[in-house]
Amino acid sequence: MFFAYLSGTGVPEPFRQHSVFIGLGTNVGDRCAYLTAALAALGSLVTIHQCSSVYETEPLGYGSQPWFLNMVVKATTLHQPQQLLQELKALEQRMGRTPTFRNGPRCIDLDLLLFDDLVLRDHDLTLPHPRIHERKFVLVPMCEIAPDVLHPVFGMTMRQLLASLSSTAQVTVWASTLPQH
Repeated sequence: MFFAYLSGTGVPEPFRQHSVFIGLGTNVGDRCAYLTAALAALGSLVTIHQCSSVYETEPLGYGSQPWFLNMVVKATTLHQPQQLLQELKALEQRMGRTPTFRNGPRCIDLDLLLFDDLVLRDHDLTLPHPRIHERKFVLVPMCEIAPDVLHPVFGMTMRQLLASLSSTAQVTVWASTLPQH
């Protein structure tokens, strides 16, 4: 496995808290319940420090599907990047996610967006997430909770990335917090 920090010292230190941003999305079933359950389950993997509002977003790529609910959380974790990704994918499966086609409908999607300022390109994991800069449904909630966080490859803040995005995709606040079930 290859780890490299763009401006850091190399391999993430074990037993150190790492700052992470995780994107959550869902567009089938009880979307609110899926987000609520995912947030609760994430508590065993990370310590959540901040949650964005929940946004209703237009599907990207494959338009013949229900709209998504998306949000981003800022958290810390002791997990290493690959381990955290494996745990996120296992959580998706436990929640009922089944493989479909790219950009297809899903009950839950958990994306590791940023891990400290780590730049990593591995066969299973690319950090930062390779399409943050193209996704309004990620950048809008990121800008709500962390507008000045730098993208470690582009050297631009989330705010700057959003301002440079030409997407016309609709992203609207659905709820400032998740309703209690």
